[in-house]
Amino acid sequence: MKFRWSLAPPQPDRAVQLAASLNIPPLLAQCLLNRGLSEPASIAGFLQPRLKQLADPFLLPNMGAAVERLLQARERNEPLVIFGDYDVDGVTSTALLLDVLRPLGWNVQYYLPNRMDEGYGLSQDGVENCLAKFPVTLLFAVDCGSNAVASIASLRQRSIDVIVLDHHQVCSPAPDATALVNPQLGLPPTPPFVELCSAGLAFKLAHALVKRGRDMGLPGAAEFDLRPLLDLVALGTIADIVPLTGENRILVTAGLERLNATQRPGLIALKRVAQSPTSLGTYEVGFQLAPRLNAAGRLETAEGALRLLLARDLAEALPIAQALDAHNRERQKIERGISEEVIASLHARFNPLTDFVIVEGQLPWHIGVVGIVAARVLQQFYRPTIILGGDGAQFRGSGRSIAGFDLAAALRQCDDLLVRHGGHAMAAGVTLQADSLIAFRARLNELARSALKSEELHPPLRLDAEVRLDAMTLEHLGILDRLKPTGQGNPAVQFFARNLTLQRPPQRMGADKQHLKLWITDGATTHEAVWWAAGNEPLPAPRFDLAFAPQVNDYNNRRTVQLKVLDWRPAQ
Repeated sequence: MKFRWSLAPPQPDRAVQLAASLNIPPLLAQCLLNRGLSEPASIAGFLQPRLKQLADPFLLPNMGAAVERLLQARERNEPLVIFGDYDVDGVTSTALLLDVLRPLGWNVQYYLPNRMDEGYGLSQDGVENCLAKFPVTLLFAVDCGSNAVASIASLRQRSIDVIVLDHHQVCSPAPDATALVNPQLGLPPTPPFVELCSAGLAFKLAHALVKRGRDMGLPGAAEFDLRPLLDLVALGTIADIVPLTGENRILVTAGLERLNATQRPGLIALKRVAQSPTSLGTYEVGFQLAPRLNAAGRLETAEGALRLLLARDLAEALPIAQALDAHNRERQKIERGISEEVIASLHARFNPLTDFVIVEGQLPWHIGVVGIVAARVLQQFYRPTIILGGDGAQFRGSGRSIAGFDLAAALRQCDDLLVRHGGHAMAAGVTLQADSLIAFRARLNELARSALKSEELHPPLRLDAEVRLDAMTLEHLGILDRLKPTGQGNPAVQFFARNLTLQRPPQRMGADKQHLKLWITDGATTHEAVWWAAGNEPLPAPRFDLAFAPQVNDYNNRRTVQLKVLDWRPAQ
């Protein structure tokens, strides 16, 4: 798959002005401009995120009503149950709320649905099983419920109040919850909150509860410290791939500091089994810790992941972490098998001119890993992709999308073909009858043909600037690190350099010799470069332009600049 190089518009005059006013290099100023930051005040806040910059949690829609109903339950000693979700965002949100509510005097239990038996979200089956175990009059749905009109209506008819704390798109009409705390409602004033995931919203609710509790003299509220909860917020936010801008940037910056120094036994054990480095960043959280927490919910129930986060000591936590690690290895094996089957099948019949959306389903495919398979297929073919597995007579699965195609909105236009659906613009879950699969695929392709331009079907390669190789020094990379934490919405820096050559022949690396080490030169400066998964791709031409991500290679106590190859083209 060749990329469509997309260079951010150079703004040299504005970059020089910002560099002078903020005492930063012009290259950093250009990268900030590329991320929509052009005013010194907003840039100063971005480069120095602080918890004191967080907005008042009561500005969130219906937060006041949720807090009042929770306080009422505490006053009455009325039991409540948190109905969570089985992904990392749902599990960390549930753990965070338990860590707040229990010490402050609430009588609270939790219930996590089983992906296989009860399906996605606040399903009727999940609710019935939850109430059979915990017959309460207050149900607190976390990271789900924004589309559960029927389930919530049924609960209200039985005199059970429902609080929903969620960030997924809300259906119309919205569920008739006692309090629906969701920034996607679009009620003013919510702009600071629209990108929060449920872990971030759980922290906002905890802040609101403690704030109101202090005002009314609630025992324990005055001395309650919210900051130790930030390790969970960072974990849930990074895992849910929400934009690391605004409040998320503040929460993740502070949360990573907490995570790196965490005293939470479950996270200490998880870092140990994942063999994580001493200092964790967004990559290590997203690709080492999160998959192990997710693995439990993908294959069975997320109960183990939640018990790990709530573990009281390392002796309790370590066996759980080891079991999650084993689950993750099993998940990888299942996922790899399905991915290879889907990709081989598509290579034989994929038509890039007519196939705008990929929808593939087989009843034997494990529904716990289809979302990861969808992401892998998208990576190969760059099309919105939905992969479905078997759930009895029905198909159930997950989708991933590309820029320009709102998957959740498209699913709403397929409502007559679906049993259930919900999610975001870029990721969604869906359930349908097996005999609706062909019509569903056709409808989605029709919608995508109307929505997507031909150039949007070629993956863009976002580039921050053209640079000279001598600009890639350890000192400059240290300055560019001020953009961290990077991720969705605040991508890691990517540059390109022109008219390069190979200083010497490439060297194959790895067990299967799939990776390449290159030595790149412009005649004056030479840098080592690594091309992961190069396989049998053609080597760079005699003279070429190189797109790369700069990084620091820390090996044998020696730190050097290394370029991660993204793409190359003949010199232009």
